[in-house]
Amino acid sequence: MALLHPERLDAGDRRAVDQLTEGRIDRTRYFTDRLAHGIARIAASRWPDPVIVRTSDFKTNEYAKLLGGRPFEPVEANPMIGWRGASRYYSDGYRDGFALECRALRRVRDAMGLTNVIIMIPFCRTLKEADKVLDVMAAEGLRRGENGLQVYVMAEIPANVLLAEDFAERFDGFSIGSNDLTQLTLGVDRDSEALADVFDENDPAVTRLIGLLVPRAHAAGRPVGLCGQRPSDDPGFAAFLVGVGIDSLSVAPDSFAAVKQHVAAAEERRRDGDRTAPVGIRPAHAQPPPAA
Repeated sequence: MALLHPERLDAGDRRAVDQLTEGRIDRTRYFTDRLAHGIARIAASRWPDPVIVRTSDFKTNEYAKLLGGRPFEPVEANPMIGWRGASRYYSDGYRDGFALECRALRRVRDAMGLTNVIIMIPFCRTLKEADKVLDVMAAEGLRRGENGLQVYVMAEIPANVLLAEDFAERFDGFSIGSNDLTQLTLGVDRDSEALADVFDENDPAVTRLIGLLVPRAHAAGRPVGLCGQRPSDDPGFAAFLVGVGIDSLSVAPDSFAAVKQHVAAAEERRRDGDRTAPVGIRPAHAQPPPAA
């Protein structure tokens, strides 16, 4: 947004932006070039395996701390459940910025030919919001189904689970964000030190929601993954995910070998129990962190 509207910056930030973009006639290319090249490096390294790229999901306080961010961000009492994720993409305050994200992603897929890139939308609260975001993407040349484009959605809000069948009509897959799902299920700000002992991804309310989502998504022909640190830290949680039929896990590189062993053991127990076929596990670089 600072590149699109430099007139809103103070003198110091404007000088810093000028230095970063020196020599560029179209300054927005600084953003789209760097984002496209960064995504392409990951996508090319995994070709032809799918690479899931989550679109931006900073909170307003995080954006405000970035160079040029303050003039564009409101001050929110609780940014964690505020103007973030999908709600930004169609709003006047960030619609133009999201258009640059779409431009970079389109270049990776269409110009560079890396059609293994899947786009994932974070923090999508309602079906109406999903439709708005997909419409914005289509207007920017990223139409679901065209050139093999798949669009996933993060499942990190109880509404995503309760309306799983409806979200499955709009998206090609789910990725569980266990931190936010826990936060919103238990009503706990995950940044609150005072409530740290209450925040528990193994709470029955959270695991029951995960257990509800996976079969509902599978019934609609949609895969379900999980991105988060918990499977790396907790073998029992990884085994639970295998038990409910998760399709993929995002794993920290330093714990990949150990988690793979835990998953293999859980799959063996699952086979012995005459359950459905075992699931797979991919290292974290197959499901990269948010594009920003």
